[in-house]
Amino acid sequence: MIRHPSPNFGPRRNGLRPELVVLHYTQMPDVPSALERLCALEAQVSAHYLIGADGRVWQLVEETARAWHAGAGSWGGRGDVNSRSIGIELDNDGASPFAAPQMQALEALLGGVLHRWAIPPAGVIAHSDMAPERKQDPGPRFDWRRLALLGLSIWPRPGGDAGTPLPVSLDRLGYPEVAPPLRLAAFRLRFRPGAQGPEAPIDRAAAADLVAQLEVANTDRSAPGTVSPHRDRYRTTQQVRRSVRGDGI
Repeated sequence: MIRHPSPNFGPRRNGLRPELVVLHYTQMPDVPSALERLCALEAQVSAHYLIGADGRVWQLVEETARAWHAGAGSWGGRGDVNSRSIGIELDNDGASPFAAPQMQALEALLGGVLHRWAIPPAGVIAHSDMAPERKQDPGPRFDWRRLALLGLSIWPRPGGDAGTPLPVSLDRLGYPEVAPPLRLAAFRLRFRPGAQGPEAPIDRAAAADLVAQLEVANTDRSAPGTVSPHRDRYRTTQQVRRSVRGDGI
């Protein structure tokens, strides 16, 4: 972890604490350019972390502070996403694949953040999720399914109820109330990248299954003494990786 403090931060407002992680891409040519931008006082932007394509991680703002990464938007019917989130920038031009060392570093970082703040996998969202009118990052090349397999995000399973109206599911998931085509585009950008055309049964089925997963997770989390199965899955995966590398468990 490389400490590179940015002056662009403040206190979290109204007693809020991190309950989301927002993933971004820098859409800049390289890490030095991104660091310069994220630390320029006149830019008024920052993030808690920046991850380079080579897997190096810079911390710009302490997790307890409010970084200025999300901007206008909302999630779950609530605004001021900056006060209730951790922002992670990924060194990527917006068109290229995300490098393997970068994804591995992100997985390790996310595992720690989710554990420290008791954030569920569903709390890891895209910038485009909370601001569909103006953002597309981290974009269609980002591998959300990979994160979900490690218990670090969510991904739809086959067999969802295609009879559930899509707006109902998107409301439950947390998408802002914007024009329906924008909501559909934001949902597809993350869960069905490359999909085109009008709303389809597969969109409704995917969204309905995600809602069903949330309901099960919320029930599990509300049970006294229950440990998140997603967190256990992440720990197990990390243990396997360390064992393979010879680092022990």
